[in-house]
Amino acid sequence: MRTGAFVYPWDVNGDPGAAERIAGLGVGQVTLAAAYHSTRALTPRHPRHRVVTAEHAAVLYPPDGGRWAGRTPHPYPAGAWAPGDAYGEAAEALTAAGLDVHTWVVLAHNSRLGSEHPGTSVVNAYGDRYPWAPCIAQPAVRAYLLDLAAEAAVRPGARGTELESCGWYGLAHLHAHDKIAGVDLGDAAQYAMSLCFCPACGEGYAALGVEPGELSAAVREALEPVWRGSAPADIPVEKLLGAEPAALTLEFRTRTARTLQEAVVAAVRAAAPEGFQVLLHADPVAYHCGANAGVDPAHILGLADGVVVPCTGGARLLSPFARHASADSVIAANLTVVGGMGGSPGTLAADAAAAASLGANELRLYHAGLASDQDLAAVRAALSGLG
Repeated sequence: MRTGAFVYPWDVNGDPGAAERIAGLGVGQVTLAAAYHSTRALTPRHPRHRVVTAEHAAVLYPPDGGRWAGRTPHPYPAGAWAPGDAYGEAAEALTAAGLDVHTWVVLAHNSRLGSEHPGTSVVNAYGDRYPWAPCIAQPAVRAYLLDLAAEAAVRPGARGTELESCGWYGLAHLHAHDKIAGVDLGDAAQYAMSLCFCPACGEGYAALGVEPGELSAAVREALEPVWRGSAPADIPVEKLLGAEPAALTLEFRTRTARTLQEAVVAAVRAAAPEGFQVLLHADPVAYHCGANAGVDPAHILGLADGVVVPCTGGARLLSPFARHASADSVIAANLTVVGGMGGSPGTLAADAAAAASLGANELRLYHAGLASDQDLAAVRAALSGLG
């Protein structure tokens, strides 16, 4: 089974042994970050550092000045954590080690954009802005994401791309020092708290015949039992919000995400050489949002070459995609192999077999740079037996 591993440029650059070490795991592909959100990352084997702090969302290569001149929003180059063409330097080393390099592009997740341009952000039913979540209904945000996708995905020598956050982002963020777990928010409450009520979304709701102010008031009222702790965490969206508000919001959001995904994939294909592979990080539950955007499996597999599906903790999300896959579709099971981050490298062989039984034909391993030596030894052993 073809296997790829996620890697950051700073895992490779400045470490002469990194590329060969990654190739020695038994993977054939590396998905290398080209545009990424802010993070603090451990680098347990690097000869020069042990922690890298990426202070803001950035492109990890020099952005095209001609493309972005005078535009707002625009991408930010990285600082000292990934100077110059950090992506290109790492890609060259990984390619020399015999690995296929695909770009890893994070789209609608950018805290710096929201901080500097608050009007671009998702606004919940209470009027709170989510600076990490650009609203994908806004024309300026969509134009930015299209050009970012085309530029960041199609880097020199890349064989394909994997697009993360290509859809709605919402409440869930893993923000610095998160303090939102005091109330048990199930899927329905997460969805309600992720609904956007910025002017662009208000126009979208109005076009469907619902007054935005009335809809936001209905959402706030529906959430009251959640704040009191009297709504079960597994309550369905339709029961929490009511059938009509749930259907109207999902119709608008699904259409908005679909048209963005169609435009993004088209923009990447227009910029890419023939044979360039385009995959989306995806979730088959339409109202889910975040890094793995909620999609309609049939639609997304008719659009892109395949999907990368979160499978840590179980591979059940694969089945809806497998039912709509063609013979050429990539259904990649994304498995965390970092023990300290909830992964289970010791059960990788069994997890891969379970994923294959539910339709996966490739694996993605998160994350070759973050894992300990012990975790990586378990990965090598598992992959050597998979063939």
